[in-house]
Amino acid sequence: MTLSATQRLEIIREKTRPTVNDYIPAIFNHFTELHGDRLYGDDAAILSGIATIDGTPVTVIAQVKGRNLEENKKSNFSMPHPEGYRKALRLAKQAEKFHRPVICLVDTPGAFCGVEAEKRGQGEAIAKNIAEFMTLKTPVISVVLGEGGSGGALALAVCDELAMLENALYSVISPRGFASILWKDPAREKEAAELMKITAEDLVSFGVCDKIISEPVGGAHNDPTATAENISDYLIDAIGRLTKIDIDTLLEMRYQKFRKIGVFSEE
Repeated sequence: MTLSATQRLEIIREKTRPTVNDYIPAIFNHFTELHGDRLYGDDAAILSGIATIDGTPVTVIAQVKGRNLEENKKSNFSMPHPEGYRKALRLAKQAEKFHRPVICLVDTPGAFCGVEAEKRGQGEAIAKNIAEFMTLKTPVISVVLGEGGSGGALALAVCDELAMLENALYSVISPRGFASILWKDPAREKEAAELMKITAEDLVSFGVCDKIISEPVGGAHNDPTATAENISDYLIDAIGRLTKIDIDTLLEMRYQKFRKIGVFSEE
């Protein structure tokens, strides 16, 4: 049964839905966290480090969503500051140097838009990530786990392959933000979600998403182990395929992947 965008919105907001703190130990081995952007400080909204998967060294960059108030306060409700994106870019450039594939786990309503974030260059940090990831000379794979909101998600989703969990949503703005701007009524977010075409199925049809990773019936929280296995199987397969492509060809394919988004024809 195909669920509506509104039903999927409710599923990804389920408080017991697995987060990167559940997935990383289930999918990767020998994960070692690395901190800081070497400019301002460390951002708990982005967890990053090096690990192995099926014996292959990789760099993992993940947005952290909490399950309760304390966890969410620590991770700023999964809304990164500019130092988080600069940390992510630092790790990505390190991965490029050592020829490690980069795995980005996306789960954010959007980048933090507070005054302090703007003072520290939020827009520049996101823009630089987008530009640098486009030419990063190593395979990049992004997986949207729940919410993929606006530039805050795109900063970790310029990649060779974009996968989405079956119930994940990926959008230029949150449904609540859409409703607030279009109708001046954030309470109409469910109506907005249906109009925006932001489900995994929608985005596959648009050529934005490359792969849908299945979830148990009712959502990932009903069987986190099975969901982690599905993500792991996809990542192992994707890494195996992408690492066999020479880097010049890979960069051209990545460029063309994003050039074709939004292209349409009229009769």
